[in-house]
Amino acid sequence: MKYKMRKIAVYILPAVLALASCAKQPQASQPTTDAATANASTLAAYDANLAFGPGKIVELPNPQSNKVIIKLMFKNGSMSDPEGKEGLTYTTARMITQSGTRDMTISEIKDKIFPWAADYYADVDKEVSTFTFEVPAEKLNEFYPIVRGLLLHPAFAEEDFKRVLANQQNFVDQVIRASSDEEYSKKALEDLLFRGTNYQHMVEGKSASVKNITLEDVKNHWQNFFTQHNVMLGIAGNYSPDFLDKLKADVAQLSDVKPDIPVAGQPNQPDGVQVEIIKKDDALGSAIFTGAPMPITRSADDFAALMVANSYLGEHRKSYGKLYDKIRTTRSMNYGDYSYIEWYDNGGSRQLPNPGVPRTSNYFALWIRPVQIAEGLKKQYAELSDINIGHAHFALRLAMREVDDLIKNGMTPEEFELTRKFLRSYMKLYTQTEEKQLGFLMDSRFYGRQNYVEEMDKLLANLTVEDVNEAIKRYWDTQNMFVTIVTDDSEAEPLKESLLNNTPSPMSYSNLVKEGLPQEVLAEDEEIANYHLNVKSVKIVDSKDTFQ
Repeated sequence: MKYKMRKIAVYILPAVLALASCAKQPQASQPTTDAATANASTLAAYDANLAFGPGKIVELPNPQSNKVIIKLMFKNGSMSDPEGKEGLTYTTARMITQSGTRDMTISEIKDKIFPWAADYYADVDKEVSTFTFEVPAEKLNEFYPIVRGLLLHPAFAEEDFKRVLANQQNFVDQVIRASSDEEYSKKALEDLLFRGTNYQHMVEGKSASVKNITLEDVKNHWQNFFTQHNVMLGIAGNYSPDFLDKLKADVAQLSDVKPDIPVAGQPNQPDGVQVEIIKKDDALGSAIFTGAPMPITRSADDFAALMVANSYLGEHRKSYGKLYDKIRTTRSMNYGDYSYIEWYDNGGSRQLPNPGVPRTSNYFALWIRPVQIAEGLKKQYAELSDINIGHAHFALRLAMREVDDLIKNGMTPEEFELTRKFLRSYMKLYTQTEEKQLGFLMDSRFYGRQNYVEEMDKLLANLTVEDVNEAIKRYWDTQNMFVTIVTDDSEAEPLKESLLNNTPSPMSYSNLVKEGLPQEVLAEDEEIANYHLNVKSVKIVDSKDTFQ
């Protein structure tokens, strides 16, 4: 069974369209097109709780399918974790998927479903937790007793709890700090952006809090926060009406407790550009993640305009964007640079957005993948032996300058048309499987929509370049942002001083690379090196002191 790490294969568009035409799509509601109404939407004018509770179901029947997908999305994520036991929702979800039932151990379940190519897993985010079950249609009747047992009679075995909690503790203590500085910087930005709120901590918890979680806590949390009153049921594929009736009847047997779900924490407002540098031993580069609160989500029609601007700057893992072109293609500084207008789950292993992470608190962000530090450049190139800092300050300036230029000058009609055309095709790749289709439909209900992908396509079709440029000015601001940089001990202090003093940060090329660059690039480098960032504060944090 897989948990969290789900790999996506990218198929060509005709295959996607063929799949979409086979599945029966629910009727999409007409999005609001009145300009005054659409543009008045800043904070989401909807109640996500309306999508959850008894009888709330999303269906995607397809008699031609060879499988069945069942999803249970609970309006209960890490923001519901009790103070001092942050990570409890994650532990509870893991125990449901990793501990078996009262009739079968986890090993027995694995042995039974492996020959069927069946699978089940859980995803926990800030506001929701989702359980997904997938099975070939011909094995549904044999698989379903396991599904029912996991949901209604989980084993909560002591030995499984010890294993699950040990893995969770290892993640918050070691893995997040050691495995990927890119992911580390993203989690650190959320810690800074939402500091003091129930959105601050990682879904896996904190070093101290995971130690406080007990098996009794898990049992109580399952009883009190995973109930029939905060669940949305989804089902797709080749299933019968009788099976659906049975499934609905069993979901109605979940706990009858009405959970007290807290209000989602709102992001802090940055005062100027506020930077936290996380120093660690033997970091090979500087990983940068920067962001600022953004008061709209997919629920607002203005979101479509920001999707175009975001795509122009750079979709996740796509090489055509403005940031990618300037930082990687032209200057060979790193592996890629991208823009985001909502949380992108597990971006290190996913090429496409994943459903199951809907949020009411949102922010705009830039991801600058690791750039070289001074120590590394000095070792490689003798001509750079006297530099004090690596490429982080220059890269941050370059990225912020590109966004600032977009805010001030907007997109041209040609850029707008090309980006919109791409985006309308690209979004169809989001739903290339029935599992993804179902997931995005369920996310749509969270946001008060019927079918996010279809509705956004209609909004995109009616957009103008003026709509996009107006939205950019309204929602984006480079003068007030949070920045997290994970870097080496040797780089932290010099980088802090450079940022605080707005010291010029000339790009450090080797002689060979510099000789091959066009004069216009070198001239632009001069401007970037002196671009003023509105830095108001810079704090250095030791890696061992994060996520405590």
